Amino acid sequence: MTIQDKKNKLIKDFEQYTEWEDKYKYLIELGRKMKPISEEYKTDKYKIEGCQSQVWIKANLEDGKIFFEADSDAAIVKGLIAILLEVYSGHTPDEILSNPPDFLSKIGIDKHLSPTRKNGLAAMMKQIQMYALAYKTLEAKKVN
Repeated sequence: MTIQDKKNKLIKDFEQYTEWEDKYKYLIELGRKMKPISEEYKTDKYKIEGCQSQVWIKANLEDGKIFFEADSDAAIVKGLIAILLEVYSGHTPDEILSNPPDFLSKIGIDKHLSPTRKNGLAAMMKQIQMYALAYKTLEAKKVN
């Protein structure tokens, strides 16, 4: 499934809910279903700066694709990171870097978050993109 396919599926999934309270419940449910990151990675090295809540993201490159693990101590934030991982995990650095998180505005989430949560969401997305850029650079060095 492509990143765009995953974005479209998430948009469709959220469209089934008309009330924002129901969308938040769905978001929290997605966070609960996410496999938590191992305790050994809940360190400052993996912690996202700029988030009001505690958030940790770890990435591994396997066969040219990046796989993310993450966790948060806040239910809504955990749901936000779950949807980012749903879309971007398992794709190449180029795919990640060429697909902005435009689906978030299509879902409407960006309009229903507090300023601090918006900043945290931006910080999480930036970290995902930084991992992609780092792994892309690493792969390019291996080729040369």
